[in-house]
Amino acid sequence: MTVNNTLIAAPKAELASITPRVAAISRDTKETDVKVEVNLDGTGKCDVNTGVPFLDHMLHQLSSHGLLDLDIQATGDIEIDDHHTNEDVGITLGMAIAKAVGNRKGINRFGHFIAPLDEALVQVTLDFSGRPHLSYGLDIPTQRVGTYDTQLVREFFVAIVNHCQITLHIRQLDGINSHHIIEATFKAFARAMRMALEYDVRRLNEIPSSKGVL
Repeated sequence: MTVNNTLIAAPKAELASITPRVAAISRDTKETDVKVEVNLDGTGKCDVNTGVPFLDHMLHQLSSHGLLDLDIQATGDIEIDDHHTNEDVGITLGMAIAKAVGNRKGINRFGHFIAPLDEALVQVTLDFSGRPHLSYGLDIPTQRVGTYDTQLVREFFVAIVNHCQITLHIRQLDGINSHHIIEATFKAFARAMRMALEYDVRRLNEIPSSKGVL
C-alpha cells in the first residue's frame, strides 16, 4: 500500500510544481493590430474585443469551454469587411497557444468531442501533432449570421491550424441553423483542445510521441 500511495502522490506533486502555461503575442500589420494573451491552465476568464461581435461571441465559447483565460484586443479594417481581422485573430491566437504549450511534454496530445446545440451536432477531433492539417466538413446553410460572413469560420480555423501546428478534423453530423452549427463547432473545438492539453500523469516528463519529438 505504501508503494501505491507513493506512486499516486508523486504525479500530484509534479503537477503542483508545473509553471502555468501562458503566452502573449502581438501582430501588427497595415490591416490589423492584434494582441493576444492566453493562459492554458486558466478558469475561463475572457476579455475579448475584436470589433467583430459574432467572432467575440465564439471566442467567449472557446474560453469558457476550453478553460482558457483569454485577453484578445484587436483593431482592423472592418470598414472593408471582417476578413483580415478574423484571420489575424486566428493567426495570433494560434501562435500564442503554440508558444504557451511549448515542447508539448506531458500533454495528452489527442482530443475529441461531439457537441450538440439544439438540432446541430458537430464532431471535432484534433492532434497536437506539429503537423498543420485541416479537414473541414461544415455545411453552413446561410451566407451570414448577423453581419458575420460564415465563410470566415473556415478561414479562422485555417489560421489556427497553421500557426498552432495541429491536425484538426471537423465534421457536421446534423444541423440546419447556421448559428447553432458554428457555435457547436467552437464548443467542440474548445472541449477537444482542453482534453488534448491536459497533462497525462503517467508520463509528465515525456513527449507523447514514439519519435520523441512533436
